[in-house]
Amino acid sequence: MEILFQDDEKWIVCKPPELVSERTPKQDGLADLLASQNGGYAGVIHRLDRGVGGLMLYAKTPAAAAKYTAMVQDGSLWKEYVALVAGEIPPAGELRDLLFYDRSRNKVFPVLRQRRGVKEAILKYRVEQSRKIPGIGKVSLVSVFPVTGRTHQIRVQFASRKAPIVGDRAYGGPAYPELTAGGRILLACCRLTLSAQEGETVFSRTPAWVDALFGIRTDE
Repeated sequence: MEILFQDDEKWIVCKPPELVSERTPKQDGLADLLASQNGGYAGVIHRLDRGVGGLMLYAKTPAAAAKYTAMVQDGSLWKEYVALVAGEIPPAGELRDLLFYDRSRNKVFPVLRQRRGVKEAILKYRVEQSRKIPGIGKVSLVSVFPVTGRTHQIRVQFASRKAPIVGDRAYGGPAYPELTAGGRILLACCRLTLSAQEGETVFSRTPAWVDALFGIRTDE
């Protein structure tokens, strides 16, 4: 775990893919590690799946947790992701789906009509670069801008269009042993923007696998 920034209200941390973002019974989640430095409290504002790395914001007090949760809900705290998807996709677009989360299987499924438990999912994306990888074929580096924040949303929306994220075995993504060992999924939250009356505060961190595949200098 790397702490990029902290003040009296919050931490901005870079979550390693192998950690759970919330608290766990074994007290080895990222929230547990932060709480141990703060009198037992760390407010979880948003989540990243196990296998997914990147930037996260945690609150140091209940009042700060309420503040940042409200910012997520009103769109003044937003996230940008970077993903490596396999297959062919248009150079840019908006994806809209109805998603059903099956808690018993911990999987999400696109469905055709609204019913109980179904939520609309929206994201925008832009392809930055593409290349071919032996054994996988064409892959694309994609910037992803979620409009909604549903469970497994980015993973499922691309996979349902035959463009799964590399390393995401649960949704049909191909393995790339050099970079996806240990259950790593090549998806990361690379930018957090907090918008307030006094202006925007931006935190960014590009994962090392971007440089490994595309020669783009990263912050890791």
